[in-house]
Amino acid sequence: MNFKRQIFGFMDMLRFTKLVPNRREALANGSAAPLPKEYRVNTLAKVLHPGEMAVEVTGVRRVTEGMTELTFRRTDAGAFPFFRAGQYVSLRGEVGKSLVSRPYSIASSPREALQNKLVLGVEDAGFFSRHLGREVKVGDRFVMTEPSGEFHYETLRDKKRIVCIAGGAGITPFLSMAKSRLEGDEDYEMILFYGARDEKRIAFKAELDEMAAKGIQVVYVLSDEERAGYEHGFVSAKLLEKYVDIRDVTFFLCGPKAMYDFILKELAPYSLPVKAVRKDATYCGSLSLENPRTFRLTAHIRDQVYTVDAREDETLLTALERAGIPAPNKCRAGGCGYCHSKWISGEFRIAEGRDGRREADRKFGWIHPCVTYPISDLEIDIPPAEL
Repeated sequence: MNFKRQIFGFMDMLRFTKLVPNRREALANGSAAPLPKEYRVNTLAKVLHPGEMAVEVTGVRRVTEGMTELTFRRTDAGAFPFFRAGQYVSLRGEVGKSLVSRPYSIASSPREALQNKLVLGVEDAGFFSRHLGREVKVGDRFVMTEPSGEFHYETLRDKKRIVCIAGGAGITPFLSMAKSRLEGDEDYEMILFYGARDEKRIAFKAELDEMAAKGIQVVYVLSDEERAGYEHGFVSAKLLEKYVDIRDVTFFLCGPKAMYDFILKELAPYSLPVKAVRKDATYCGSLSLENPRTFRLTAHIRDQVYTVDAREDETLLTALERAGIPAPNKCRAGGCGYCHSKWISGEFRIAEGRDGRREADRKFGWIHPCVTYPISDLEIDIPPAEL
């Protein structure tokens, strides 16, 4: 009810005495129709943010000697949620007695997601990825998280022209970004540098050549082989200057750490602002330790208490998964905070450069198990995973 202040205060008091009768009259004259059980905004939120999805493999294709393309469809809904090209999903499944998950960048476009198609490129590296590349077949089922991540184009932050630099399996998010550009969902100018040892290690080459014919500039760079039509060596500042104005673009990098270190060193003399270089975070793996110790990890999940072995060279998340415990996780790089857990007791170390906690989290004893390693017996309280 709109309440307009009167010149004389006693008139306000008089109107106030009529407030309750007026409300009763309004309620009596209201519609008898029941309130809706579900609102459109909630329906839309559920479509865009389903949490976890049940998926099935519909296609398996070897794209290089060490990389496999996996195509999925949702079995719990008619389509995947729309996402930003460059984002990732986390795929979870059982391997023996272990419950394992890993994040993978999406190679398909957001529009393909609406057709119930989502494609991942999986390199034969690591326990779960080797299993996916060598053992998975059409019809196998997994659990997949909704698309997430900050590795995507942002109009207010990024330059009109973007330079994407891929190494090895790091080509996958750029496939999605290129498709999204060609389908008209993004408006940037894109040039892609794809580094590989030799031509046979270039994944998705047919698809990339087709995109190049449609307007996406693709530069192949071979480090161990010289061939006509290819650049030779590494993606250096000298090579970049041949194609772009380094100070007038935004860089997107996806590949191994060695590639990041090399390119950041090459770009250092240009004193670029932090926002000019975007790096896709890789998941946190095992430490290189001789004779790693084994500790006891006690994990509370609501009213359940689990006690498992935790090796000094492996993250707490890996220890939980090895024991078959459904611990929540997405990025496995310390950034998203999805595995945000309460530290109770014990000592630990955080992987170098991976501490994405807020200052309040550090002060009040919260950790991210995906980047935390035990150095004594530990006790933590973790949130339940969505199932």
